[in-house]
Order: sequence, then structure tokens, then C-alpha cells
Amino acid sequence: MLLKRFSFSILLLTLLIVGACSNSSNKTSKTNLQITKEKDTITEKTDSIVEKVEEKPAVVEKDTFRLTEDNAIDFFYNYEKTITENKVRIKTKFGNIDIELFENTPYHRANFIYLTKKHYFDSTYFYRVVPNFVIQGGNTDSYKTSKKRAKIGRYLLPPDTRKGHKHHRGTISMPSSEIDNPHKLASPFEFFIVVQDPGAYHLDGDYTAFGRVIAGMDVVDEINKVRTDEREWPYQNVVITSVEILK
Repeated sequence: MLLKRFSFSILLLTLLIVGACSNSSNKTSKTNLQITKEKDTITEKTDSIVEKVEEKPAVVEKDTFRLTEDNAIDFFYNYEKTITENKVRIKTKFGNIDIELFENTPYHRANFIYLTKKHYFDSTYFYRVVPNFVIQGGNTDSYKTSKKRAKIGRYLLPPDTRKGHKHHRGTISMPSSEIDNPHKLASPFEFFIVVQDPGAYHLDGDYTAFGRVIAGMDVVDEINKVRTDEREWPYQNVVITSVEILK
């Protein structure tokens, strides 16, 4: 009887030990499984972050090119070879003025096309009006215009007065810079249109005629009639809405 009880106790103790080992094994297995899942999750998140970083587009640097006294001539010499356009349309509230640019004044033609494509002239004014003489455009009293000029650059253009173009009525020409300028270097951002009939020939040889009005001379005449102050600036701004390339 005692032997049976002892054998039963030994059996019970064995079963308890086996059960405990089994539970411990299951817990370890569950713990390992949980750690593995956490590692997989961390790996997936890390891979996702790496993919997002790799997919992020590279930062594109803004155009920092500026025209200067040193590079303008070379730039327009090469730029002129790439353009075929020679007509532009100046839009105002008075109507449109169509201009043909002379191909044998290449620097001035290239400059005007370049500024047109840069939208420099948009929202500038015909800021100077001299009755029966000229209307002059391409400037304003706005800081926005100064910012546009600064972004494009600081440069002047050499005169090109030996191509036989005279300052007939309807001629578009480029004024000289306001700085001390004995060589009559041209201010590239501005232009004037001759109103005087039959022409303002006293300007020949000093200013570069680089185009002519081919349509809208009646608009030029209307602008030439607006009232101005003592500085020849119109009392009501004559806005150039835009300048566009004509095909």
C-alpha cells in the first residue's frame, strides 16, 4: 500500500514537471513570436521611410543667370542665332501696336525678344509722352519693375546706327542710358516710337532704330494726345498690358 502511494506520488510529480516545462516552452515560443513580429514591423517601417526619402525629388536650383556688362554682348550674339521671331504686339487699353523688328540690328532685336519672353514689359507704362514727337515706354514708378530689372541683370547695349535706318514716323528706337554716357550706350529696358511727321531725323546717328510700326499707328497717336505733367509723364498711367510674340 505504501509502495503504491509512493509510486503515485512519483507519477504525479513527473506529470507536474512535464506540464511546467511545456508551459514554459509555450511562453518562450509566444515571446519569441512576438519579438519576431515587432522586428518585422520595425523593418517594414524603416524600409517605408527609406523609400519615401529615396522618392523625394531633388531640389532644383532656381535660375541664377544674370546679364552683365561683361556677358551681355556674347549672350545676345549667340541668342540671336536661336530665334526666328521678328514681330511683337504691344497691348494697351487704347488698342494694339504691332511692331516689326529689323533683322540687321541683331543685338537690339534679340534683346527685345528676350525681354518679351521674360514678360518684362508686361505692366510697364508709356511713361513719357511728348506731343508730336515721341511716346516712350518700358518703365514705371513701381518697385516691381526694379525687381524685374534686377532679376534680368544690369547691362547696356552698344549703338547700331550704321544700318541705314532713319527715324521715320512709326520707327521704334532705343534711348540712351541716363548715366554719364558719351558713347550713347542704349538702355535695354526702354524704347520709344516716333510720332513726328514725316520723322525725327535729328535723332539719326545717336539712337538705334531697330523696328517699325506695321499696324496700330492710330493707337500711337491716341497715346500721344494724353495729358501730361511738367515731366512729360501722363496724369493717368498708360499701361502696357503685355507684349507678345507674333507668329
